[in-house]
Amino acid sequence: MNKAEILIIDDEAQIRKLLEITLQSNDYSVKEASTAREGLAIAASHPTDLIILDIGLPDADGHTVLKKLREWYTNPVIILSVQSSEEDIVSALDNGANDYLVKPFRTGELLARIRSALRASVTEEATPIMECGDLQIDLSKRTVKKKNELVKLTATEYTLLALFIKNEGRVLTHHYLLREIWGPGYINQSQYLRVFIAQLRKKIENDPNRPEYIVTESGVGYRFVSSD
Repeated sequence: MNKAEILIIDDEAQIRKLLEITLQSNDYSVKEASTAREGLAIAASHPTDLIILDIGLPDADGHTVLKKLREWYTNPVIILSVQSSEEDIVSALDNGANDYLVKPFRTGELLARIRSALRASVTEEATPIMECGDLQIDLSKRTVKKKNELVKLTATEYTLLALFIKNEGRVLTHHYLLREIWGPGYINQSQYLRVFIAQLRKKIENDPNRPEYIVTESGVGYRFVSSD
């Protein structure tokens, strides 16, 4: 089995079975829970490497479960839900979800999101140097190179890029980015974010109009995608 263990919290037996088969066939170890109470108990007694959480649970709202998990659980949480409104997605991401997939989902995409979330959870600790295509980011030296040439970034641009790197593959909402970079008083100042995203793309993207790394998630935020 893969060293990664995944907890599925979903009340639909068919979905749990599908996920179990998919994950185990890709060498993941799997635990299951059909209710919020059971899921929280398993997560507390035996913390797994990643949790797949449904929003529509029979005994508690998934957003509430997510908030409770984030009081102590630091590993990735991926939301898998039929609820597809922008409000639900943004709320989940702001409350600490690493990603959000809407049912029905493609198993290949789910596996890619899982790999990305697990990889991102150890990026900074395991390797301070991250290579993405022709980009090389050294988090310890705070340097960025593109095609082996040093890229000159402002302090804010670097802080923004480093935040993306540390959350590689994760959707970061507009409010989250504004709060983390400029502070709580700026969460409604979206123009700040647009300007700095545009500047950063000009410096690291091969074609800023067709970004490969900093990808827009329409109406929600941005996601940093590595070339692999």
